[in-house]
Amino acid sequence: MSDDRLLGLDVGTQSVRALLFDARGELIAGHRVPIAPYQPGEPAAAEQPAVLYWEALVAACAGLRQAAPDGCRQIVAAGLTTQRNTVVPVDRDGQALHPALTWMDKRSAARVPPLPGYLRWAFRLAGLSATVSRFQHDAKSNWLACEAPDVHARMHRFLLLSGYLTHRLTGRFVDSTGAQVGYLPFDYKRQQWADAGSWRWRALGLQPGHMPDLVPCGQPLGPLGDEAARALGLPAGLPVISSGADKACEVLGSGCISPETASLSFGTTATVNSCRPRYMEATRFLPAYPAALPGAWNSEVNIYRGFWLVSWFKQQFGAEEQQVAEARGVAPETLLDQQIEAIPPGSMGLVLQPYWSPGVRDPGPEAKGSIIGFGDVHLRGHVYRAVLEGLIYGLREGAERIERRGRVSIELLRVAGGGAQSDVALQITADVFNRPAERPHTHEASGLGAAINAAVGAGLYPDHASAATAMTRPGRRFTPEPAAVRVYDQLYHRVYRRMYGRLAPLFRDIRAITGYPP
Repeated sequence: MSDDRLLGLDVGTQSVRALLFDARGELIAGHRVPIAPYQPGEPAAAEQPAVLYWEALVAACAGLRQAAPDGCRQIVAAGLTTQRNTVVPVDRDGQALHPALTWMDKRSAARVPPLPGYLRWAFRLAGLSATVSRFQHDAKSNWLACEAPDVHARMHRFLLLSGYLTHRLTGRFVDSTGAQVGYLPFDYKRQQWADAGSWRWRALGLQPGHMPDLVPCGQPLGPLGDEAARALGLPAGLPVISSGADKACEVLGSGCISPETASLSFGTTATVNSCRPRYMEATRFLPAYPAALPGAWNSEVNIYRGFWLVSWFKQQFGAEEQQVAEARGVAPETLLDQQIEAIPPGSMGLVLQPYWSPGVRDPGPEAKGSIIGFGDVHLRGHVYRAVLEGLIYGLREGAERIERRGRVSIELLRVAGGGAQSDVALQITADVFNRPAERPHTHEASGLGAAINAAVGAGLYPDHASAATAMTRPGRRFTPEPAAVRVYDQLYHRVYRRMYGRLAPLFRDIRAITGYPP
């Protein structure tokens, strides 16, 4: 086992990584290929040529082979994890018929398949009419039927990005059960496609034959095909193991396999997750997603435009820091963190609510971002710290919802994702939650989750629990500071929690007057 190597392929929103781990979860080498989140286009559109992801994966593997040629020859299995809810319709040969519709694409279908009267009546009685309508209008299968009917008619398979890349790797129309996150005819409670008679098929304009076969996490998706092996520079026949979506793999790679340890993701979408052995919806009628280990679920609350807000702030207000950082050879966030270390908790009265994109139920479709408390003492650094504090307030609110619904007490936080590399953000997290916050031992937690599944699939460990125990461990720990805890607790309860309810009527007026958000 000591010589065995595991390949984690991590296809994210802003980069594609090929990562080499040993059987103890140590990162041996890696190569990162940056990609644009999507190609510029019409308003609300967020499309990406599907082949770009494959080409970036090829380049990432080439860079990894150059960095660790001997280690690449010792790979015994590979695990693939990708961004969630990115859709690729394909033909019989697995070729994309349309650019990938990424999870950031906000276009809605103008028309949706009609539902029978008895279903409309049942949804109305349950108070779900608006939720089901939003589900149908936001579903990319319905958008394709409206806006690209020729593509919809020719479509052989309706795949997520994970399924598209799995076909490129293995030649099979299969996908991981743990990757099924999106507007899909998927039964989240049973972790399988909905029964043939389910309303979901009609609501989405899909048929069972459109979907790939599902493989539980830790089981083989298939051997690496000859063509893919030549492109990636890896041995043909290498086992490709079902691993799950990026957030699911991040939870596993952070070692969060019990409900008492919450996984916080400081990524493009910020999330709080609790891995559970039973199905539990953190928000009623919004599903718990499959975990990256079989027979488990992640009860999740997300902030859609999460640490994207940091990138937004940097692009709009951080030109000076970006120039200085480039000259010094450091990340702009490093300079921004230095600016805010001396700013007291609470950002001298600024409080931010990070609803830069509307929600579905809580917040609702009228939601808009807000910052209150401005005064003449405030500089860019105060706004930046308020961004971090607001995101972490939102995650605390989500964690409390999980605790109430799941009747569990979260005792420890594991924080991963790009934003987790900030010491200031980790200390704010510990203070806002009043709980210890730890980084995983590697910042490549999502790739490690894929490697853990590869390790189980290769037989290096008998199950996910033993693999996670052996391959994950905490990194640096941040403990709450009592004075900061007192300030944050009062701001959270007396200000942050009340902001949305007070402002929601104004948001609805803004929407009625301006038409935004649509």
